[in-house]
Amino acid sequence: MAPPKRIADEPAFVLHSYDWSESSLILETFTRHYGRVALVAKGAKKHTSNFRPVLLPLQPLRLGYTVSQEVRDEIHPLKGAEWVGGHVMPTGDALLAGLYLNELLLRLLARDDPHAELFDLYAGVVRVLAGAHGEALEPVLRAFELLLLRALGLLPALDADSTTLAALRPQARYALVAEGGLRPALAGDRATLAGDAWCALQQALEAPAGYPAVLRACVGVAAELKPLLRQLLQYHCGSPVLRTRQLMMDLQSL
Repeated sequence: MAPPKRIADEPAFVLHSYDWSESSLILETFTRHYGRVALVAKGAKKHTSNFRPVLLPLQPLRLGYTVSQEVRDEIHPLKGAEWVGGHVMPTGDALLAGLYLNELLLRLLARDDPHAELFDLYAGVVRVLAGAHGEALEPVLRAFELLLLRALGLLPALDADSTTLAALRPQARYALVAEGGLRPALAGDRATLAGDAWCALQQALEAPAGYPAVLRACVGVAAELKPLLRQLLQYHCGSPVLRTRQLMMDLQSL
């Protein structure tokens, strides 16, 4: 029987945790080299546990765990966790925004499917969230949503009509449909965006600057873009409605 494989000093974030027993937790983590990984942190709920103050969401960590070589278990035992530091925990609406990103990753990423570039993007956005609030959050979230969808192959080309492949007319309005991509706006469409804005987003997605370019392209259209991307994301996440999204809507209605 082959000995377990030891993973050490793996850059990671905790996306979510839930009770496994009276003293232990199951962690859903996002790691740089191995993608989404489920770990069991034995004794993490005990007041004396070294894991207790470290295993927090939206904080950069280095994790160690073991993987069985004989049986491909879905949940691996956590052996070590160290806080990397570098920024403070987001608060208020920025905290909700960060938890929303975590839920997107949980819903959309398959386990053990590495996305190193997406991990680096997420780490950068989490740093930004620590100092962003209110309206400043909107373009930050829209840029991440666009790049997440593109990384997973779920975003159509944004500079052409998906049905005819014709170039977009700059001043015409277009809707983003989950099953059909971009199409000319219809009378009943409530969420649309001008053709030149879609093309600017596509150019930004192709720019070498990456996230900063997409962020700049989102600044002026974040409010219009929000319902379009949320509809597409919800389609791919499936039912039920994202919990963090529902919480945000409930708070806004108070």
